Amino acid sequence: MNKPLEDFKNFIYTQYFSDGIKVTLGVLLPSLIFFPLNLLEIGLTLSLGALCVSIADSPGPWSHRKNGMLYTNLFIFLTAILTALLNKSELLLSMEIFSLCFLFSMFNVYGARAASVGTAALLIMILNINPDKTSLKLFEHAFLILTGGIWYFLLSTIFSTLRPYRYAQQTLGECIGEIAKYMELRARFYNEKISVADNFKDLVDQQIKVNQLLDNTREALFKTRKFLNESSNAGRLMILIFVDMVDVFEKTMATQNDYESIRAKYKDKDILPAFANIIEKLATEINYIGFCLIHQEKPDKKAIFLTDLEGLKAKIDHIEKEGESVFILKKILINLRSIYHQTDDILHYFGKETKDLKTTSSPTELSRFVNHQVFDFEAFKNNLNLRSSVFKFSLRLAIVCIIGFYVGKLFSLGHHSYWILLTILVIMKPDFSNTKTRYFERVLGTVIGGVIGGLILMFIQDETIKFLLLIFFMLMTYSLIRIKYLIAVIFMTPFILILFSFINVANNTTIIAQERIIDTLIGSFLAIIFSYLILPEWASTKLKTNLSQTVKANLNYLEHIVLRQSLFPITETEYKLARKDVYVTTANMAGAFQRMMNEPKSKQQHHSEIHKFVVLNHILSSYLAQLSSYFKESKVQIDQKQLRLIRKSRFYLEESIKSVNDQESGTHNKLHIQLSNDSSDEQVTEQLELITKLSSEIAKISEKLAD
Repeated sequence: MNKPLEDFKNFIYTQYFSDGIKVTLGVLLPSLIFFPLNLLEIGLTLSLGALCVSIADSPGPWSHRKNGMLYTNLFIFLTAILTALLNKSELLLSMEIFSLCFLFSMFNVYGARAASVGTAALLIMILNINPDKTSLKLFEHAFLILTGGIWYFLLSTIFSTLRPYRYAQQTLGECIGEIAKYMELRARFYNEKISVADNFKDLVDQQIKVNQLLDNTREALFKTRKFLNESSNAGRLMILIFVDMVDVFEKTMATQNDYESIRAKYKDKDILPAFANIIEKLATEINYIGFCLIHQEKPDKKAIFLTDLEGLKAKIDHIEKEGESVFILKKILINLRSIYHQTDDILHYFGKETKDLKTTSSPTELSRFVNHQVFDFEAFKNNLNLRSSVFKFSLRLAIVCIIGFYVGKLFSLGHHSYWILLTILVIMKPDFSNTKTRYFERVLGTVIGGVIGGLILMFIQDETIKFLLLIFFMLMTYSLIRIKYLIAVIFMTPFILILFSFINVANNTTIIAQERIIDTLIGSFLAIIFSYLILPEWASTKLKTNLSQTVKANLNYLEHIVLRQSLFPITETEYKLARKDVYVTTANMAGAFQRMMNEPKSKQQHHSEIHKFVVLNHILSSYLAQLSSYFKESKVQIDQKQLRLIRKSRFYLEESIKSVNDQESGTHNKLHIQLSNDSSDEQVTEQLELITKLSSEIAKISEKLAD
């Protein structure tokens, strides 16, 4: 099948397309109902309320989405009334813009969903700053917005009730697909044509995506009581698949080796392409599991069989007979065989009955894997200072929106000058890097979309075709807005222009298009320039904290791996929480480094050392995962030599933490270990030597970063 067509077919099964259908239906239907009745203004006001509430209907557990939409309804209703009362006075309106921009931006303190509630309220304020924009009375307008919001809430409730498992299935399936892509990148290490350094960069970038989706999936599964206490196949199946798939991801990370030396040693043996082929087949198998969840299908085929692994073993045995050392190749094969068996187990889950689908973790234990947001005034109050990035962002947005408001007034940019404020609102982000990215996407998307929309209005006169295009552009806008912002803006601009061509039949749509592009350019310029000038937030200033947290997480991971071998072993849940912390902090560090590289050159200090630090810590996490695998398989006790290596590794990592953040590493886990008198396990000893050497290198890099 054609790859783009196959990708599109897969896309229409994702949560993003489902959300696009829901939002398009929720926003468009009120206008379609009232348009034939010559009550288009009422229909558009209802649609506006629905649009605002849809902003808070972002992916997550239904209880969170429900609360977000209910609070959005409350705030957009109050904001609509307040703006209508004040918008005839320029002074009072400017005071409202400043105050509400600051207040609602401070909602970022409580997380992304609370921030989206604030954004929806600000959108209502901005779209109602023109007192002549509506002929409706004050409370009529506010109640219609509220009614539109309630309509969307009811629609979302219906979607969730009819398909209670769908969001979790789609999220889990997408997460598994990204793990498969991570494994595909691992296969590239066995391709001599691909740079190891470049592939590491891609690998770290992919881990950021995987971690984000792991968090989303935990939220969907472990914050929903229906799944934790579910007695049906659907809930148990998803929890069991997710728990096992995280183990598979750990084993995938545990395939870390010195690829440069492997390439040099076996380049003439025809074994590297064979390893790449097996890993790619495993990735295909994993991806198929995700596909089956998203498409709601039962697996009926396989991409890899035991005979494939046996064939690889035969090739390794042949090389060994030639007198070549194959110890490292056998290690990799053992890990791949373990991934194969666990993947095969997951495929068999689909055909089992509820009673056979049991996880060893209790609901209480599973709920520990997700963060629980506390909504209290204390958190808000503690962020009312210049040390808080949320406070600085809120103040910055409030100031820039006031500037944008008066720029529109000063140059008399027409009735659509509110687009300046709207552009500022959607472009400006808490840190400079994300603002810069959104700036380029918004400007480029608006220009391209404006050209497309203009051509459509010039050459297509048929109203039916234009309406069908309107629905298509609208659907693609709301399907892509959370994942491909640039493409979403390209679709959004012609959608809005076509919409205006229906609403303002007497007006020149070309002029409206020009106004939109000009206002977008002005708003974008104000957002980017003042993100640099007013209380800027640089990722580089907080990067050392990210580095320190990553080393702490790896140190804690090492200690928990060893604690499983101690006289007082920890629980499996405690071990997995330590492992999760490594994934989260590593992704946060890599993300912070990416943002730093998007900042001005003057802010990119020690960038080569930081990049090396990021890569070394990623390798360390992989080495630790491999150590964990060895311990779990061999069940051996630690001997004196191995204990010395563990203590040296701890020492180096503690020194690293002190160097990059000038503080102690925190509370240490006491290792009550009964030492073995038997001969040590060579694999464990060798792995600990690699970990110690790598920890030493991290400590040296940390010293340079401390300067």
